[in-house]
Amino acid sequence: MHEVQAVPETLKIAPTRTGTLKEFYALMAATRRVRSRAVAAILRGDEVPPDVVPSLRNALNSLEDVPKAGGRRVLSLDGERDIGLEMDYEINETRKDLFFLEEGEETFLEFLADLHPGFEDHVAAGRELLDGLHLNCLITDRDGTINNYCARYLTSIQSVYNAVFLSRFAMGRVQRPVILTSAPLAGLIEISVNPEGHIYYAASKGRECLDLEGRVRRLPITPDKQRAMDALNRRLAALVAQPQYEKFSLIGSGLQFKFGQSTVARQDIGGSIPADESLAFLDVLRGLAGELDPDHKLLRIEDTGLDVEIILTIESAGAGLKDFDKGDGVKYLCSELDLEMVHGPHLICGDTGSDVPMLEAALQMAADTRAIYVTRNEELSRRVRGLTANAVIVPEPDMLVAIMGSLSP
Repeated sequence: MHEVQAVPETLKIAPTRTGTLKEFYALMAATRRVRSRAVAAILRGDEVPPDVVPSLRNALNSLEDVPKAGGRRVLSLDGERDIGLEMDYEINETRKDLFFLEEGEETFLEFLADLHPGFEDHVAAGRELLDGLHLNCLITDRDGTINNYCARYLTSIQSVYNAVFLSRFAMGRVQRPVILTSAPLAGLIEISVNPEGHIYYAASKGRECLDLEGRVRRLPITPDKQRAMDALNRRLAALVAQPQYEKFSLIGSGLQFKFGQSTVARQDIGGSIPADESLAFLDVLRGLAGELDPDHKLLRIEDTGLDVEIILTIESAGAGLKDFDKGDGVKYLCSELDLEMVHGPHLICGDTGSDVPMLEAALQMAADTRAIYVTRNEELSRRVRGLTANAVIVPEPDMLVAIMGSLSP
């Protein structure tokens, strides 16, 4: 296993009250630094610093003390306006981390088995799929795949147990581990707790990447397309600065400027925006993109129901213009990072249809490719199994990271 550097003691979380959205974001950022220290210690075989558990317990108490109204936690936006938020992820992952740190890994896995029906059978199936393999590449999506979903991206701080299981597997069983997400690179790094320098972080569907030496690599964009993105981003920023649209920057994915793509939320997983208002905002975004690109040659819109993604097109051999997808990202990363994907075995992990092109691209380069997808969607399961017989489907991200953790040296 690669050496893990200790994380300097930089912060302890004291008992505190969280009353504003800004304080909430600051508290979650503080848990990232505390969690990083715990993960580094565990992976080095050291004792977890004694202040970690009290710090996380103080954070949990602060989160649980946020008042509720209508089933949501209520925070102040600016001293005059309030916002109701779902905080299930932040609270539950902190509770799970405390259990993991206080009770140990074996008891924690028993807890996960009680929490998730079919846990042991799904983990056994994943272990059988990967038994005895040392992988060349692990290419995995993040949210909904190796990480439980959160209502907001920037507070979806990776949990201690998750980082331990994932990093241990990546460092012990994988030559080239890659997390590939549609999120912006800076945001992806700011919510990750894995030790630095052991996993490639690929963002914006693979258009940009942080390599193991800490260098940022980016797929070149032509000047006309960059001008289009710059104009789009200025318009989007101005749009959500208007009082009637500000809420869309505060829910779910918020407003994210990615490399070659921008995303703005129109709904969150809790359905906090009325449906008619969400659809009206979608129409506004379509109109804005149409103004900037009336011939539809530079920009494409993809609506997930929660997020609206406005994506730069790329030239495709024999097919004209197309959206840049994660399969294109895999091909770019293979070339840019010299992943040698003609040599398997590989493991591809995802949880939505947008992750299927990753598997297709990997299979084109090496038949010795396996897949574990996290979904309850039968159509997606059939798509994945239709591409390879070496596939396992599990319903929960905790099952996938438990598979990884159980296979670590």
